[in-house]
Amino acid sequence: MTQSYRFPPGFHWGAATSAYQIEGSPLADGAGPSIWERFAHTPGMMANGDTGDIACDHYHRYKDDVQLMRALGLQGYRFSIAWSRVLPEGAGRINQKGVDFYSRLVDELLENGIEPNATLFHWDLPAALDDRGGWLNRDIAHWFAEYANVMYKALDGRVKRWSTLNEPWVVTDGGYLHGALAPGHRSKYEAPIAAHNLMRASGAGIQAYRAVGKHEIGVVFNIEPKYPASNSQEDIAATRRAHAYMNEQFADPALLGSYPPELKEIFGPAWPDFPEDDFKLTQQKVDFVGLNYYTRAVVKHDPNAYPLKAVPVKQPNTTYTETGWEVYEQGFTDMFTWFKQRYGDIPLYVTENGSAFYDAPVAEGDVVQDPLRTSYLRKHLKAMHHAIEQGVNLKGYYAWSLMDNLEWSLGFAKRFGLYHVDFATQKRTPKATAKFYAQVIETNGAVLDD
Repeated sequence: MTQSYRFPPGFHWGAATSAYQIEGSPLADGAGPSIWERFAHTPGMMANGDTGDIACDHYHRYKDDVQLMRALGLQGYRFSIAWSRVLPEGAGRINQKGVDFYSRLVDELLENGIEPNATLFHWDLPAALDDRGGWLNRDIAHWFAEYANVMYKALDGRVKRWSTLNEPWVVTDGGYLHGALAPGHRSKYEAPIAAHNLMRASGAGIQAYRAVGKHEIGVVFNIEPKYPASNSQEDIAATRRAHAYMNEQFADPALLGSYPPELKEIFGPAWPDFPEDDFKLTQQKVDFVGLNYYTRAVVKHDPNAYPLKAVPVKQPNTTYTETGWEVYEQGFTDMFTWFKQRYGDIPLYVTENGSAFYDAPVAEGDVVQDPLRTSYLRKHLKAMHHAIEQGVNLKGYYAWSLMDNLEWSLGFAKRFGLYHVDFATQKRTPKATAKFYAQVIETNGAVLDD
């Protein structure tokens, strides 16, 4: 019997990028530096010394890139705004040329029938605010609301779907606990404070939108299901800690107004006593939640693993991507159903999903063959459809990423794009996965039918 994978009428198909990863020209036209501008130019922090100085040169090539989106048949494009393009000092003076760039981009999208979906913060904090403590300073909630208000007033109406933050877990785990990402701190004491202030800022940004905005606003979390490596009580407890740390640390204060108790166990004396009134700010009504999914983790107890006392276990006889992530589509379905069970029937979007597999630096021919990436996409779209069949309120899907780009501290070698980018020439070449995704969009998933 044939399984139908046609998606519900009105299901929204798109692709996603972020500012520092694709724009280039990070200091152009009066923009201020971000923490990623600093981090990328710090020796030893980036693979191969790569930076976002040019990246995909989207700042100059955005019109051509919108035509790539149109060729795919995209209904939506999720992009992020570089805070320091708009407010070079992070607060105060507005750089109108920075606002104008995003206004032109939005107009170009609309002229081509593509719905803009704007994320206010995708990791690139203004360096001037980092100098004032960054996410460790409680005032950042007010700074973020001020910045958000500038963008709402400039773009709301043309932009009808906003997100406050993208993946706050990555900001704190990579940027404040382990130091692998900007701003490069390594402190068990700083990470919970930064995490809390991120969620306070998100709440303040949503409050600001309710005062002036007329459409939808939400927040984006990365989720990664955790499965115990054995039935031992130690492994089960380790899995629970890992799950609370990654999947509940940010969604709970945003949607439940509290933190999971495991965080006190994980951080011990480094866990602060946050004022109860803060949760009135973190827990704001959202119109949707964006979920980013790439892989799962099978977890075992390890008393020496900092700070979770838990480590992932590599699985035999399975496929791993270039970033070392297991291809495990069942986790996609599992996390959606868990999210609904814990947080209720909130409208959800898949705001990122994709895979890095090897592609040659220079494309050969008119289409880059990438069968592993196509297989990943096919499997995960089917898993997403299974979640809808189980009653999950999924409204749309944004593939990561529109094009190969700067994969943060991993540089340009890890390629997630639907379009191949030759970074020496900036030539864009479609991959076979792009052709397949265009068919998915055109048929609303019917091409997936068994």
